Amino acid sequence: MSYKAPVKDILFNIEHLARIDEIAQMPGFEDAGLETAQAVLEECARFNEEVVAPLNFEADKAPSTHSGTEVTTSQGFKQAYKQYAEGGWQGLQHPADFGGQGLPKTIGAACGEILNSANLSFALCPLLTDGAIEALLTAGGDELKATYLEKLISGDWTGTMNLTEPQAGSDLAAVRTRAEPQPDGTYRVFGTKIFITYGEHDMADNIVHLVLARVQGAPEGVKGISLFVVPKFMVNADGSLGDRNDVYCVSIEHKMGIKASPTAVLQYGDHGGAIGYLVGQENRGLEYMFIMMNSARFGVGVQGLAASERAYQKAVQYARDRVQSRPVDGSVKGPATIIHHPDVRRMLMTMRALTEGCRAMASTAAAAYDAAHHHPDAEVRQQNQTFYEFMVPLVKGYSTEMSLEATDLGVQVHGGMGFIEETGAAQYYRDAKILTIYEGTSAIQANDLVGRKTARDGGQTAKAIAAQIEATEKELAAGSAAAQVVARRLAAGRQAFLDVVDFIVASAKSDPNAAYAGSVPYMLLAGNLVAGWQLGRALLVAEQQLAAGNDATFMQAKIVTARFYADHILTRVPAARDAIVEGADSVTALALEAF
Repeated sequence: MSYKAPVKDILFNIEHLARIDEIAQMPGFEDAGLETAQAVLEECARFNEEVVAPLNFEADKAPSTHSGTEVTTSQGFKQAYKQYAEGGWQGLQHPADFGGQGLPKTIGAACGEILNSANLSFALCPLLTDGAIEALLTAGGDELKATYLEKLISGDWTGTMNLTEPQAGSDLAAVRTRAEPQPDGTYRVFGTKIFITYGEHDMADNIVHLVLARVQGAPEGVKGISLFVVPKFMVNADGSLGDRNDVYCVSIEHKMGIKASPTAVLQYGDHGGAIGYLVGQENRGLEYMFIMMNSARFGVGVQGLAASERAYQKAVQYARDRVQSRPVDGSVKGPATIIHHPDVRRMLMTMRALTEGCRAMASTAAAAYDAAHHHPDAEVRQQNQTFYEFMVPLVKGYSTEMSLEATDLGVQVHGGMGFIEETGAAQYYRDAKILTIYEGTSAIQANDLVGRKTARDGGQTAKAIAAQIEATEKELAAGSAAAQVVARRLAAGRQAFLDVVDFIVASAKSDPNAAYAGSVPYMLLAGNLVAGWQLGRALLVAEQQLAAGNDATFMQAKIVTARFYADHILTRVPAARDAIVEGADSVTALALEAF
């Protein structure tokens, strides 16, 4: 089916929840108001609808291939990427000093959703390049920046992130790749890295690998890891490409989903050592890599809502076309399209509400990132940075877990035809599964939320967010019948959230197994609540717009979707609270030998 970017809903969030006109008052963003956002998003939609989306289905059937040390991407990818780079899309939110457009993340994240909905496998290449750019901007020296940033931001070259090794999955303390210092200040890198997204491909002239490795004599564990730039081709002093570096793709993975994205096994140093350049200081590599990871984690959360949107659109189209059975209310004489059936509408509404809730949450988080980096007041910057950091595991964890529910429902709406690959519904389900795994599994996001984001500050950040939610509840309670329902559901969810926060703060040190037994349920609870809060804010805006006579159809749909979310999804929160607070013991009660 064809993909139609949901520009109107995205712009609604950017205008009313992210408040783009306030962002446009910040230094550096003066030209990035609503008018700019609309122009950029409309062009982004056109490009992805016409160029990128049509490649998605066929590339799933005919994915990237590996021969010798070379990888050939799916038909059309190379040409589409050339247009992507020439359009300036890679540099959308990166600094103008290095050739970017310097737009806010609020706009960049919205464009990221459209790209990922169009073609998740294709979008992974720019996603990893964004992470490499962020790491070099933050920790790279002047020479590295001068050599690599302009080419990465232009899209002429692409970037990768090399963490995982065969013996070291998420446990980076077990990294064995080694880096040997050379007299000229470079390093020789030796080792094997696996699961490297776009680690080899034919779409760009050079690939800039950011690689975690240990320098000889470094401390054991994560404190002894350094970060290196290892280019596929060496870069001459004049910026031209030189000899091939000693890094080669030895295979690509055969995956459940995102099949067109080449996931490479890279071998470093089989022919004397791959030449690498230290990023920042030795033994601070994990710190720098987390810059890339946080950028990528937010991006993967956006991928979750993007996959949900694509699955939702396909399910709606099928439900409008498929004729089967008479409606239970007798509204149609004889068989009708299945969108008339209450359970199909429940499934479609669930998909819609999850997607819109996660989109609203991501847009609000992106706005906080922009304020954290550009607001003139230091205190406001810090408040927004704290809020954004709390949001990252929710955007990544909740949005991706919810994408599994949404894409699963997409298959279910199709019935037996959903199980057949030719309809295309199954691809979204298969593609979405990786989103809960890479850039840190849901459990890793949840552990971060429990330890760094909740227990460490005694729950202060979480409680400050709860106070903001309570303020929204009061506004809703003074509104329409639908608004009052959302207020009640939010209040129940907020109290459940606070109970869990208190439980985690009390038990994180004294009984860590109890605190972490409910870590993923806590992450889902918090993400559910925050998404519901943002839809509550959206409902307030929609009712104001409706009263003013603005776009009645859209605003009424927004109100109904927020009410549905409150009735059918926010109501999961109190039950999750009971499982976390009262059910911790049963998680670890069974003897290990009894499994």
